[in-house]
Amino acid sequence: QVQLVESGGGLVQAGGSLRLSCAASGRTFSTYPMGWFRQAPGQEREFVASISSLGAATYYADSVKGRFTISRDNDKRTVYLQMNSLKPEDTAVYYCAAPGLGTTAQAMSIKVPPPVDYWGQGTQVTVSS
Repeated sequence: QVQLVESGGGLVQAGGSLRLSCAASGRTFSTYPMGWFRQAPGQEREFVASISSLGAATYYADSVKGRFTISRDNDKRTVYLQMNSLKPEDTAVYYCAAPGLGTTAQAMSIKVPPPVDYWGQGTQVTVSS
């Protein structure tokens, strides 16, 4: 079992920055990849970014590449999403995600539905124009 708790969402003007955090408990954190997904009103949940278990590999949706950075601190059992140059279209509820055993960060980025076994409660990010 894995429990995930996100924090760091809020309201920001276009062009601004936010950093999301996700604290994990349960299974040994350094043994599995992590990901961030988001869901805007009336839309499907979509992949944002993922990171391998030791942080060596990262993957991003084209829409956020160059603006968002995913990272992790395995000692703190926390994954982060640094979001810069935010746009109104980034407005969504952002979810932290942990996959089942044997799933890779790359698989989290391309498989639909995503191979996610555990979701956080979500944190709202609103970008005003």
